[in-house]
Amino acid sequence: MASNPPFVPRSGITPGAGNRRRSKVQEIAVWWREIDRVALVLVLALMAMGAAAVAAASPASARKLSTANIKLDDLHFFWLQLRVQFAGILVMLGASFMSKEWARRVGIVLGAAMLVGLVLVLLPGIGHSVKGARRWVNLGVGSLQPSEFLKPAYAILMAWILSWKIRDAKIPVIPITAGLMIMVSALLMAEPDFGSTVLFVGVWFVLVMLSGMDMKKISILIGGGLTAVIATYFLYDNARHRIDNFLGGGTAYDQVDLAHKTITAGGWTGSGMWLGMRKLALPEAHTDYIFSVIGEEFGLLFCLMIVIVYLALIVRVLLRLIDEEDLFTVLAGAGLAVQIGGQAFINILVNLGLFPSKGMTLPLISYGGSSTLALCFGIGLMLAITRRNPFLRREPFNLFPPETQR
Repeated sequence: MASNPPFVPRSGITPGAGNRRRSKVQEIAVWWREIDRVALVLVLALMAMGAAAVAAASPASARKLSTANIKLDDLHFFWLQLRVQFAGILVMLGASFMSKEWARRVGIVLGAAMLVGLVLVLLPGIGHSVKGARRWVNLGVGSLQPSEFLKPAYAILMAWILSWKIRDAKIPVIPITAGLMIMVSALLMAEPDFGSTVLFVGVWFVLVMLSGMDMKKISILIGGGLTAVIATYFLYDNARHRIDNFLGGGTAYDQVDLAHKTITAGGWTGSGMWLGMRKLALPEAHTDYIFSVIGEEFGLLFCLMIVIVYLALIVRVLLRLIDEEDLFTVLAGAGLAVQIGGQAFINILVNLGLFPSKGMTLPLISYGGSSTLALCFGIGLMLAITRRNPFLRREPFNLFPPETQR
């Protein structure tokens, strides 16, 4: 019996052609198909609102920081913000092209590097102080704030450790992450940076709940957190002074009071671009208190619109994770989203006079150098982790699997 003749490929067809690397156009097409385009649009909308807000706040800060020798242009911070935003968008899009595995690896390595950076901040000659806070590392050509770049890496690192429970339920993932959280908190409190400490602890708590911890242990954690806050008030001078000033009046309260009066000065529709007067008395009008400037010049309705966009972004990411079966993806995506929402929530409460001054910027809205780049990088990682093939069906993720209820 004659054997079949060997297969000879036609001209132009090479065996294994399907395994060849995709072209750039194909990679972009796949990225566009898998990326969360709604979340991307919401992020770009926030950045556009931020550019307008910095333009409104820039004159107040530029005049405050001008001296007899150096006079800053009224739009000085606006032009700087446009450059940083352009670089941030490139960083965000570049990070979003990563695969989920590479986003995890980059987050872990960045987290380890920034932990070292937090230690270096405290060393004489390396750490750089501004207004009594030692939060920057002097690089010679500039400065770097490790805590800002640690934020996205922290969420990924915590999610990675908590996901170990899938491989072996006996691994003490919660004590391990708790120890890491305590170490980060101690380094931040030494700077001091109480606001960022609250944010990091909050992200850890949310991720621990999402990892499937039973309600009894969650209640214990809440009790421990309240005890830690009370202990901080009595043992940590910076926190005690901020809380006392907020409740009883003082410098910090004066800033919050100015912010509250500024945000309500424009009414529902605002006084108009560059027509606000109360913003001129605000400290850090282009960063910490930019939400108040928005209220005065664009109105409370515009403030409400910003809050809605923030909520839409967070809800969009969480909804996208509902039918995701991978624990790491759920935790990392949720952690990065909660981090952005938590920082925005704290900043807005400070501007409304409902929270002590924290020195925390409004994500994607406030003027910032390294903070804006770090935020854009974190959002790029979030977009990379939540990428998904729309044609693949997934088993829904069970938040509380039976084995975690024992």
